[in-house]
Amino acid sequence: MEFNADTPSWSQYANSLGASLRELRISRGLSQEEVAVAAGISRYTYQKFEKGESRPGTSANPSLQNVLALCQVLGVPIERLLPSPPPDLSDR
Repeated sequence: MEFNADTPSWSQYANSLGASLRELRISRGLSQEEVAVAAGISRYTYQKFEKGESRPGTSANPSLQNVLALCQVLGVPIERLLPSPPPDLSDR
């Protein structure tokens, strides 16, 4: 896969994922607490996912299990939740 200037950084990608989570949650009339409980994660963890960070200055990095649980709770395929294009991870 070729990356260019339009390829988001991990931080930008995490923020986009958080925006997608928030948009889907609100469109379904769910609270953060309801989504978190249904997905089997803490409300605090879910809030951090929506903010795109795990702690100040550090981008969120949800596990695949958490992402799939959130897709199930929100009733969307993973392709709908994950932003496109994928991030550039070459600097890891």
